[in-house]
Amino acid sequence: MLDLLANKWSALAIGALADGPRRFGEIRRDLQGITPKVLSSTLKRLEDAELVTRTVFAEVPLRVEYELTPLGVSAGEPLAHLRDWVNANVTRH
Repeated sequence: MLDLLANKWSALAIGALADGPRRFGEIRRDLQGITPKVLSSTLKRLEDAELVTRTVFAEVPLRVEYELTPLGVSAGEPLAHLRDWVNANVTRH
């Protein structure tokens, strides 16, 4: 679990989902620089770890949303503090 949460894209994806369910394209726009393949893999790993749920809506066109589980929400809290710290100190190195 630590390896998953320490991964840059996993942490950023959890942050992107903190405000509620999002579609793949919305998450990708938030995570500038991530490829569709890496995002898809990251979301699958988060889903396998029960941090994220994937809901498919039987609509035309097909709609898929990703949402944090309660475990994902609890993991997002310390990650938010880490992101805040990084943002506050990024220019210090």
